[in-house]
Parts: sequence; structure tokens; C-alpha cells
Amino acid sequence: MDQTALNLQKQILALISRGVAQATTEAEFDQSARDVFAFQYERCAVYRAYCDRRKQTPQSVAHWKEIPAAPTSAFKDFVLTCFPVEQAVAEFHTSGTTREQAGKHFLATLELYHAAISLNFKAHLLPDFARLPMMVLTPSPEEAPYSSLSHMMGAVMEEFGADDSAYYVEDGQLHLEKLVRDLCEAQWAHQPVFLLGTAFAFVHLFDHCVKEKLEFEMAEGSRAMETGGFKGRSRELSKADLYVLFERLLGIPTTGIVNEYGMTELSTQFYDATLRVGKRTDWKAVPPWARALVIDPNTGREAADNERGLIRILDVANLWSMMCVQTEDLGIAQQNDSGVVEFEVLGRAAGAEVRGCSLNAENIVVE
Repeated sequence: MDQTALNLQKQILALISRGVAQATTEAEFDQSARDVFAFQYERCAVYRAYCDRRKQTPQSVAHWKEIPAAPTSAFKDFVLTCFPVEQAVAEFHTSGTTREQAGKHFLATLELYHAAISLNFKAHLLPDFARLPMMVLTPSPEEAPYSSLSHMMGAVMEEFGADDSAYYVEDGQLHLEKLVRDLCEAQWAHQPVFLLGTAFAFVHLFDHCVKEKLEFEMAEGSRAMETGGFKGRSRELSKADLYVLFERLLGIPTTGIVNEYGMTELSTQFYDATLRVGKRTDWKAVPPWARALVIDPNTGREAADNERGLIRILDVANLWSMMCVQTEDLGIAQQNDSGVVEFEVLGRAAGAEVRGCSLNAENIVVE
């Protein structure tokens, strides 16, 4: 890693290390984002060709909102790195389907990645500094080395979990009997627990509880983090109905459940502020080292407050790949009372590509 890269990583790490509560000024974020844009434009030939075709370069872009976004589909077609890919210390794959190619996200170092995970997770899931047994309904990082979600779970368990934390997915199977037994033991001991997993994993747990006529009343302070959808993986269930089951079958109130929005292609996760503010909210907080926009797919421009569009994320922790990522997720955005933009995820909008945001092999020439 050369000195320019080291200096920029140090600059971003200092920004992240200030924490979630200390907001960046617009000017400060703008400068950091455009510094990262210049770095990525120079060092990623595919991205540079894309920006040149759009006539958006570090010399012409005057504000972070003008930085070209790489669509998530591009991670399937190209190696989007700002370093020789053979030097990657981590490689994460999107799940996709059996018929489509997985997107790949390569990292030159995990320093920024872990800093973003740690500070954001602690602020939104552990605002009371609790150290709880983590019951993780995903495979371990050792079992799923290319899963960014499993990697994140491993990082937070190691830093924040109690000694008796455990994973409950092994060889692709959710071990419900072990999970139920451990929930029983925690209930008898009046021990609060922290459940973490995907929505479809929790649906399987709740279906099992209903079938076996099981209902728990977990100790006060218990909480849950759920992430991702489950369409095509189990029966569909609305978020509201899922949260009712948390309360009815586990005794965890809706004010103790936090939804996480994360992507393989990003380094930063986004959480609703429910536990931090003590009341149910679906709006995602944006940490100071990131920004979120909602883009009208018909115009390619930013949508007005509370108008639907496609979510675009700028994540300066994504130094080594693409900072500005155009998702295929539908959402709305608004400014909160503090003047900070927050967003709500409304669902997937597959096939809805933002106008002018096509980064495919036919349109890219790399010299």
C-alpha cells in the first residue's frame, strides 16, 4: 500500500472513529467524498472509463451528489477494486440465485470495514452497553467465508458478545432444537439474550414454536436484530406481522427489535434508531461517514422528500472498491429534526435501473 492510499485510509478512519453521534459538516463530508472519488477514478480503470463516458471526472464534479454511482449489477460483471485483486485480504459474494452470477466485493484491508461495523453496531444495538449472549441464526464466518453477513456477525460477537454466544446454523441447517433448549435455559435463569439473524430464519423459528406450542417470555433487556428479506426462501410475511411474532412468541417487544440494512457491496450497515430512541421507527439512521439519496429512476435526479425512488449510498469506508453504489432497493428519504437525512426501505425494485446508470460490458472500454 503506497503512501497516498495510507494517508487517505487514515483520513477516513479518523472520520469514522469520531463515532455516530458526532455529525460531519456538509463541507467536511463533501471534501472526503470527492477525495475518495478522485482516488477511485485514478485507480480503477473500469470506473474511470465509466466516468469519462459520462463526462463526470474529479475535475468536473463539484459536489458529492454529482459523483457517478456504480450499479450493484456491475459487481457481477467487473472486478471493481482500487488495488491488485490478488492482494485482497477478504472477498465477499452476493447470494443471488442459482442462475445468476454472484457479485464480488474485494477488500485490501479490513481496518475501515471493521471500524464501520463496530461503531455503528454498538450505537444502534447496544446503546445501554449490555454484554449479552448472542444467539446468531446464520452460519459462522468459518463456515461461510464469502458471506459479508457472517463476517459481520463474527466481528460483533467477538467484540460485544458474552462468552456463551453461539451460532445456530451449521451445514446449511438451522438447529431449532438447540436454539429452543438455549432459549429455555436463558428464560429460567432470567438472562436477557440478543438474537441476530435473517428474517427468513426467524420465520422458521416462529413456525416451529407455533407447531410445538412454545411461547417464551425472555428477560427484560432482550433484543433482536433482523436483516434481509425472505421472499423465495420461506413463506412471505410482512415486517409488522413478523414483529408481532417476536412479541407473542419470545416476549421481545417491538421496541427491542432493530432492522439492519446491509449489502455485500458496501462496508457500512444501516440500522433503524428504535433502541437508541426507545420507540419503534422504520427510518434508517445514516452515520456521519456515509450519505443516502433516493433517486428518481426516470430522471436520474434526486427525488423530493418522501417521494419514492431507488436508494443510492455513498460510503467512504468503501475506499478500496466503489464508494458510490446505486442499489435496486426502493425507498423514501427525509430530513429529521436535526437536519440529517434518513431513509426507509420499501422493498426491492428489481429491473428498475436508474436512467444513465448502466455500467455493463457493452458500454465500457478500458484502455
